[in-house]
Amino acid sequence: MDFKATDIAAFLDGEIVGNGNVRVSNVSKIEEGKPGTLAFLANNKYENYIYTTKASAVLVNKSFIPREEIEATLIKVDDAYEAFASLLDLYVQSKADSKKGIEQPSYISDKAKTGENIYVGAFAYVGKNAKVGDNVKIYPQAYIGDNVTIGDDCIIYAGVKIYDDCVIGNRCILHSGAVIGSDGFGFAPQKDGSYKKIHQIGNTVLEDDVEIGANTTIDCGTMGSTLIHKGVKLDNLVQVAHNVEIGEHTVSAAQTGISGSVKVGKNCMFGGQVGIAGHITVGNNVLVGAQSGVNSSAKDDQKLLGSPAIDIRKALRAYGLIKDLPEIRKDVIHLKKEMNSGKNNK
Repeated sequence: MDFKATDIAAFLDGEIVGNGNVRVSNVSKIEEGKPGTLAFLANNKYENYIYTTKASAVLVNKSFIPREEIEATLIKVDDAYEAFASLLDLYVQSKADSKKGIEQPSYISDKAKTGENIYVGAFAYVGKNAKVGDNVKIYPQAYIGDNVTIGDDCIIYAGVKIYDDCVIGNRCILHSGAVIGSDGFGFAPQKDGSYKKIHQIGNTVLEDDVEIGANTTIDCGTMGSTLIHKGVKLDNLVQVAHNVEIGEHTVSAAQTGISGSVKVGKNCMFGGQVGIAGHITVGNNVLVGAQSGVNSSAKDDQKLLGSPAIDIRKALRAYGLIKDLPEIRKDVIHLKKEMNSGKNNK
C-alpha cells in the first residue's frame, strides 16, 4: 500500500482539505498516528487527537468542522468508519496479492484439482481428490484432506486442518489453528464402565462467506453434515459439535460452545462463553448475553441472559435483587429480632 491522498479521495469519492500529494503506506490509530500513515476519526470522543496526531492523512466525516488548526491532510467522506473499512479491504487485498505460486516443500496429490492463481505455502498438504478453487490461498502447514472441496477466493491460514470430505464455500476465511470436520464427541457406555467410540462418518459444510476464528473447532456429523450456512462468523475458540446447523449471518463471540444436534436460526448473536445444550432449537434473531447457559429451545427474537438463560429483562431484575441480598438479609435478621423481642415482652 502506497497511495497519494488524492488517490484515496478518488477511490472513496471524498474531498481533500490540505496537501493532496502527501503519501501514506500504512494505517494507524489516530492517537498513535505516525508520519506516512492514514488514520480516521468517526467518534467525537477522539476529536482531541486529530489536532496532535502525526498521521499524514485522516479520514473524517464531511460534517466535521475543526476547532483548531490541523497539520494532517483531511479526506472528507460521507462515513469515515465505513470508508476506513473499505480501505482496509484494499490494504489486505494488496498484501494477499503478493502471495502466489507453490512453495516447496509442500505436497499436492496428483489426483487433486487446483484452480487458477492459487498460493500453497511451504509444508502444506493437499490430499487425494481434493478440489481447490481459483484465487485460493493456503498458508504454510495447512492440511487439506482427501475429497475436500474449497471454493473460490478462500483464505486458509497457517495450521488450519480440514478433514476428509468437508466442503468449504466461496470467499471463506479460516484462521490459524481452526479444525474443520474433527470427530464429534460420541461414545457408547459399556457394561464394564468403559466407552466404545461411535465412529463419525459425516462431514462439515461451510457455505459462502463464512469466517472461522483461530483455534475454533467444528465437528463433523455422526451421519450427515454439520452445516454452517452462508455469512456465519465465529470468533476464536468456539466449539461447534456434531450435526449442528447454524443459520445465515449468525455471529458468535469467543469460547461459545454449541452442543450436538442444535439448530440455530438466522441472524442470531451470541456473546462470549455462551453454552447451548444439545438437541434444542434456537430461533431467528435471538440474542444471548455473555456467559449465559441456554438449556431449552428459544423462540424467534428472544433476548436471553443468565444461566439458565431467561428473558433479559427478568434476568436484569433478578441480578438487581442478588446485588441487594446482603442488605435484605440484614433487614430480615433485624425484623426477626424485633418480632422475637415483641413476643418476649408479652
